[in-house]
Amino acid sequence: MRVLVTGGTGFVGSHSVAALLSQGHQVRLLVRSRDRVARSLSPLGVADVESVVGDVTTPRSVEEAMAGCDAVLHAAAVYEFDPRAAARIRETNVRAAEIVLGTAVRMGLDPVVHVSSYAALVPPQGAVLTPDSPVKQPRGTYCRSKAESERVARGYQEQGAPVVIIYPGSVIGPDDPYLNDSNRNMVQFAKTGSTMRGGIPIVDVRDVAKVHAAVMEPDRGPRRYIITGHYIALPDLVAMLHEITGRHGRIVAMPAGMVMAVGRVANLVQRFVPGRLPFSYEGIWLSALQPHCDDSSTAKELGITARDLRVTLEDTVRWLADHGHLSVAGPGRTSI
Repeated sequence: MRVLVTGGTGFVGSHSVAALLSQGHQVRLLVRSRDRVARSLSPLGVADVESVVGDVTTPRSVEEAMAGCDAVLHAAAVYEFDPRAAARIRETNVRAAEIVLGTAVRMGLDPVVHVSSYAALVPPQGAVLTPDSPVKQPRGTYCRSKAESERVARGYQEQGAPVVIIYPGSVIGPDDPYLNDSNRNMVQFAKTGSTMRGGIPIVDVRDVAKVHAAVMEPDRGPRRYIITGHYIALPDLVAMLHEITGRHGRIVAMPAGMVMAVGRVANLVQRFVPGRLPFSYEGIWLSALQPHCDDSSTAKELGITARDLRVTLEDTVRWLADHGHLSVAGPGRTSI
């Protein structure tokens, strides 16, 4: 199949391109600039992939890029918890979903794969999130944009369109061309001894990419899959990262309410300082919810299960260290 990929130079998108090519598909990228292609895909061993310059929020660009394609993977989105990016998130994420999914359905592409997020389904209703959990009204600009985009995708599913929705957890892993917020958080967790009482589902980017390649088959109709990996409490995550990096020291877990109050202040301060602060209210709020997810249907139907979390963390730390984002201790450091 010839698959159009939006967001193919991003973290999830670039790994998905590599996975699609490994399964024998042809790939075309819709990119704002070809300058980003080599930087994102060369480390994954991908070269000479077809690309079309355009914008996911411009209908004509999307239609021209889709011409001659059989399917689409819509992975383009602004993923940031930085409050300064709020306007860009609002202007891009929902509009892109409306245009890309709508154009693909109208042009008869099959499947039309939309990369959503577990954040579209929070706060949890019940013990765990599943692919059939209702769309919610989450806090924060990014989470709200994913929920609104999710409603667009589900609307097409209700019409019977072959839209496939994928819900990743917090995606981390190696070969992150622009250091997304989830990997940035791993750096902060590895450096600190202070955290909060909460937790997150963590998934390896390579496992998410496998799911995207696995669902790329026509005539299966609308479907939904969660690939959230492993839930881990934040104190346990910090402890594991400290062990991997060879750091030592006491870990202090503060009450979530206290940290959320600090997060609100940080968001206000962030608007007036040039650098990135180490945390934001939206990320803290998500962790405080402690969202547990059930991705058993993904394993049952696609045969894909998340790799061991320790392996993902070690590979991520190794890559972060090799690229100067994180220092690791000498004596006492583990198998990385």
